[in-house]
Amino acid sequence: MSFDWAYLLGLAGNKDFWNASLLVAWLSVLTWAIGLGLGFLIALARMNGPAWLRQVAGAYVWLFRSLPLLVLLIFVYNLPQIFPSLRPVLSNPFWAGLLTLVVSEAAYLAEIHRGGLLAVDVGQHEAARALGIRAFGKYRHIVIPQSLRVALPSLGNEFITIVKLTSLVSVISLAEILLVGQRLYTRNFLVIETLVAVSFYYVLIVTIFSRLLDVVERRLDVTRRSGAEVALTATASNAKASPNDSQRSIGEPLIELRAVGKSFGAKAVLKDIDLTVRAGEVVSIIGPSGSGKTTLIRTINSLQDIDAGEIRFNGAPWITNQGSYVLADNFFDAVTGIGMVFQSFNLFPHLTILRNVMLGPRYHRQGTDDQIRETAMRNLEKVGLAVHAEKYPHQLSGGQKQRVAIARALAMQPKVMLFDEPTSALDPELVGEVLQTIELLAAEGMTMIIVTHEMRFATRISDRIVMMEDGKVIADRSKQELAIESDSSRIRAFMAHAEGDYCIPSAGSPV
Repeated sequence: MSFDWAYLLGLAGNKDFWNASLLVAWLSVLTWAIGLGLGFLIALARMNGPAWLRQVAGAYVWLFRSLPLLVLLIFVYNLPQIFPSLRPVLSNPFWAGLLTLVVSEAAYLAEIHRGGLLAVDVGQHEAARALGIRAFGKYRHIVIPQSLRVALPSLGNEFITIVKLTSLVSVISLAEILLVGQRLYTRNFLVIETLVAVSFYYVLIVTIFSRLLDVVERRLDVTRRSGAEVALTATASNAKASPNDSQRSIGEPLIELRAVGKSFGAKAVLKDIDLTVRAGEVVSIIGPSGSGKTTLIRTINSLQDIDAGEIRFNGAPWITNQGSYVLADNFFDAVTGIGMVFQSFNLFPHLTILRNVMLGPRYHRQGTDDQIRETAMRNLEKVGLAVHAEKYPHQLSGGQKQRVAIARALAMQPKVMLFDEPTSALDPELVGEVLQTIELLAAEGMTMIIVTHEMRFATRISDRIVMMEDGKVIADRSKQELAIESDSSRIRAFMAHAEGDYCIPSAGSPV
């Protein structure tokens, strides 16, 4: 039996095949698009919903990944026998097929989304919260663009699976590609030739959409983009002012912690902490690893909850726990007054440096777009990085990333800046440029709370040095008090040990 090439070539122009191909493409696109949205909601429910919703979402994924699609398809198509009111919709093979595919595929797409969401570093969520960005804005501007880039190859692969699964809808008489082929070869018995044509149309659909998905994937991949340096019209000011050169004034209490406690399981990491930071003060928090320094600073902007006590901000109740954890009613608006610089930078990798700095003010509508851009550029100039405004975070050094993080926090015009070990993730040669930027802020009168292991820096820049150990504040000394502190005191011994042979200056001696 010879292969009928003429017949096969004639099928390339077959109108029924082309109509069926358009139908398959439309059914696949609708299934994928609707399934993407439904799957994302299921993934969110599994990860962040209340316990009952997590269980429901998990049960959905388990059930519809277990059911064979063919069984589900026949069941849905015959549902009008039980619920006659569904007959106008489900008696149509296209709508019955679409509903079945969406319900089934949403379970698979949800797990792909969940993988993408889990790939987004927790620091991205924390950076969004520190900027006062609520859940919807966080997912829209920060999380989804990053998770989508991670998940897109698998999502694209699932689209190809959907295209092939549409062939099963032929069992309920939808005139898709396979059913058209079956009708042809039952009349002429040219089975092989007809199935080759069927394969060609499926391959054509998959190829077209694979190319489109490749384009989308390349657009989302910021590592492929080149970030040229910006030509500036004016030279950025890189003054290395010293806090000793300024006339900083100390004002009213800005941050107040009263009897703050926090435990992780049986381990108490903060024990009855009392601390007051006044406007204009620079307070460095030091202490051995595990003493509770980072936990303490993170409670101030609610990146870490507290089990007991009260935190006041700008003279008003801010965070309390007297039986239940309560935030101020205006927390997400007022938290913009507390800038946060993280140990690991937590820049948004999918945004340029300029857009990183602009995101917070844009979200809070702190001016027109031109005003926000101008302010962002001024802050980038302040940290000496305006020329890199159109680059992406992966194109910068660690020290440059940290200075961008400082500029991003400054863009919110905060009343106080929190620094969580801002130099610990940097190579030694990059530490200086970050410390110089912090010193410039101190000279300008910015209130700052700095967790640091840089003892020389802490002594030079701070109005007060607070030492923590075993979850407690064991010393709170001004620069003058520290200078006359006994050499045998715990704080002097710790600072001397941390800096090797470094000696704390005596009162009146130059730093």
